[in-house]
Amino acid sequence: MFAISDPSIVSPVFIPDSRQAWARLGLALLIGSLGSVGMWSVVVVIPVVQPEFAASRGAVSLAFTLVMLGFGFGGVAAGKVTDRFGIITALGISIAILTLAYIGAGLSTTLWQFVAVHLLIGLGTSAMFAPLMSEASHWFDRYRGLAVAIAASGNYVGGALWPPLVNWGIQAQGWRTTYIAVGVFCGLAMAAVLMVLRARMGGETRRSHVDAPPPRVDLRLSTNALTVILGLAGFGCCTAMAMPQVHIVAYCGDLGYGVARGAEMLSLMLGFGIISRIGSGFLADRIGGIRTLLIGSMAQGFALLFYVFFDSLSSLYIISAMFGLFQGGIVPSYAIIVRESMPSSEAATRVGIVILATVVGMSVGGWISGVIFDATGSYAAAFLNGLGWNAINIAIMVGLLLRARQRLALA
Repeated sequence: MFAISDPSIVSPVFIPDSRQAWARLGLALLIGSLGSVGMWSVVVVIPVVQPEFAASRGAVSLAFTLVMLGFGFGGVAAGKVTDRFGIITALGISIAILTLAYIGAGLSTTLWQFVAVHLLIGLGTSAMFAPLMSEASHWFDRYRGLAVAIAASGNYVGGALWPPLVNWGIQAQGWRTTYIAVGVFCGLAMAAVLMVLRARMGGETRRSHVDAPPPRVDLRLSTNALTVILGLAGFGCCTAMAMPQVHIVAYCGDLGYGVARGAEMLSLMLGFGIISRIGSGFLADRIGGIRTLLIGSMAQGFALLFYVFFDSLSSLYIISAMFGLFQGGIVPSYAIIVRESMPSSEAATRVGIVILATVVGMSVGGWISGVIFDATGSYAAAFLNGLGWNAINIAIMVGLLLRARQRLALA
């Protein structure tokens, strides 16, 4: 179904920033929105699964950890497939894995089975994020930052839509039936969208980066060194980001507001994150990826501080919206930095590696927040832990920014 087009077939010359580019981007956004269910369904199901398996919050949170690890390592693998064979092949593999994994999760009978199969759910989601961002960067030049942000927004569009839908399904039919239904629906719907995208790309499905513009920024660092530095920064910011995103539903349940209120807050958070991502794309096209990421990281720390001091129902709605508005543009900025400073032929792989580091941060942050809760009976210390990691991210970004200024001054 997802066979690669014959590279010997000559296709029309593709023009960056053209109508064709925007059409592809719209399809990428749609398939990313559908496939992102793997990131968010587990957040809603955690408080339901915990009593069924008589498990601790930390033990059930390991399901999210494995989703993120599968998402991260799968992103690197999908990036390599994309750089070599094209985005269509990478997406086709991910769709098949995601469909089978959701059906398997719905049929699991023990906690370890439920947790383990979420690694496959993460793998199935992986091609819908980092490889798509990298691919979109090859379709645009003038509006590259905006295009990357829009491609990344599929993760948040899905995050705004899927939690309440999954919660409704759980309440109506139970979490097992809901998981199986999600797998079947997403498999069919994403396969249909992928066929349309394949037709739009024609003979260019193999490697769209061949004629991509060269890097714009030179930080006087080797590609490997810069990849490591960006990975460390990504780990820090996403360890902080995980606390509200992973535990807001359970947090609201603990406060007596109910998990449905928490699902609404998560949806609100991610909905405002879409605004942030689009805005960060516009900003990155004007001031660059490093400055855009630094602004987002500082704002995220500001929002986390509010969670420490306010926990009324109305304040949590407001803070969740504010958190989404502040942090939504952070992760796409890493893809923009990679594309601005590294060879286009390695873009999908390098973006995948950096996103892996952010995913490890999310998985560790989600898990350690559950452990902190089990140890203290409160999420206050978990929010403070997030603030510390966020400060590390800010320090690294300031260092890169100063280095870039030094290079310009010596030029």
